[in-house]
Amino acid sequence: MVGYSLFYFVRKNFSFAMPGLSAEYGISKTSLGVILTIIGLIYGFSRFANGILADRFNARIHMSVGLLLCAVANLAFGFGTDISTWITGRDSGTMFTNTLVLIIGLLLVLNNIFQGTGYPPCARLLSHWIPPQELATKQSIWNASHSIGASLVAILCGYVMGHLGEDMSANAATVSRIASNLNVDVGDPLAMQGVMASAAHFGAWRWCFWIPSIIAFAGAVFLFIFLRDTPSSVGLQELPGTESKNHIDEKGPERTAFLRKMVYGNKIIWVLAIADFFVYVARFSVLDWGPTFLKEARGLSLANAGWTVAIFEFFGIMGTLVAGWATDKFFKGKAHRTCAIDMVGATVCMFVFWLLPSTSPIWLVVLVLAMSGFFIYGPQALVGIAASNQATKKAAATANGLIGIFCYTSVFVSGLGIGALVDWINSINPGKGWDYVFMMMIGVALTGALIFMGMWKVKANGYDKINVDPARPER
Repeated sequence: MVGYSLFYFVRKNFSFAMPGLSAEYGISKTSLGVILTIIGLIYGFSRFANGILADRFNARIHMSVGLLLCAVANLAFGFGTDISTWITGRDSGTMFTNTLVLIIGLLLVLNNIFQGTGYPPCARLLSHWIPPQELATKQSIWNASHSIGASLVAILCGYVMGHLGEDMSANAATVSRIASNLNVDVGDPLAMQGVMASAAHFGAWRWCFWIPSIIAFAGAVFLFIFLRDTPSSVGLQELPGTESKNHIDEKGPERTAFLRKMVYGNKIIWVLAIADFFVYVARFSVLDWGPTFLKEARGLSLANAGWTVAIFEFFGIMGTLVAGWATDKFFKGKAHRTCAIDMVGATVCMFVFWLLPSTSPIWLVVLVLAMSGFFIYGPQALVGIAASNQATKKAAATANGLIGIFCYTSVFVSGLGIGALVDWINSINPGKGWDYVFMMMIGVALTGALIFMGMWKVKANGYDKINVDPARPER
């Protein structure tokens, strides 16, 4: 939990540096948006590649070295403008800015390649140290590390952007340049408040990279010292019920055949991956577009909209913990059953939210949206748990890596797709774009529920498959 939380320190910090980069150097929202879409895809494929590696490598080395490399990449982020100046010989202008965007893009690509070393080792470790009948409960607790890391770095970087940096508010040239970069009319006193706030903390965005990178470096050392690989690596017996009667050569053709059987040729893994695509579309749609939707379609201020999305995250943690507990308590580890029920709940909540009149009290709007988070976050955690159990501990990371590709290709729908849909509908029928978005999200959640329901009779895990007598192959 500590290790994976620290990966978020050097992953989610970029979002808080973006306003500073836009204000000081005029990097457009389009450029930043394209970068974010690309790195989302890079991260998904990195998770897949590192999933294959994680099942073969020592998790202590894999995870600690990966976090160290993320720290190095973030340290370099803070020197991005210096690198651009060194290359171009300038500290402003189009050539300088374009070079800076290129440097940021390359560093973000590298960072997200290294970020792929976080989740797969954790999937491997959890499936080796926790028995299948307890995995849903324990991994759901671990899954809170996502939100813990994101919340802590949000607090840290929020403080940095509001307290550090050089006060350039008295420098007329700097203020004018920031106003121009943000397309702000200097005669608008309300808009100029934001300009002056940016000028008062000029360069603070650098510390959004440097401070988290130092913390991540310390975390990498912590992991290297205290983390351990499998039980057998420290002289302990394998977990009861997870032993393999048939020896599998980790680097030979037997390993390839095993992965083909338990992952690539396992229809359950593929169905889970497709279902998770719909789960992530629903999740990212709310997280990425929630504030904008609440402001434009429900009339909430950005401050209230931001708090609403934060409450959505909090309810998501509660939903994850309840889903994990319920899976082991009532469904004997059959996570896909809990996912089906949760996605039905998410569908109902989104439908109710869509039907709420614009005059509804804020507390009701917040409650209904928060409950949709409660139901969405359960499957977000449980699909990985189900994949670990179905592929067994010997291929848990590979299976989760494969599913990761489907998770993060969802950005095409939840990001570019929704933005284009809203603009297109509003151009035809002004003000109705968000209605169609919510219709789409209801359909997405319902589709996910139906896919999970189709798996209702699937067994809790695949450990019985790995002990089939080779002389009597499984039918």
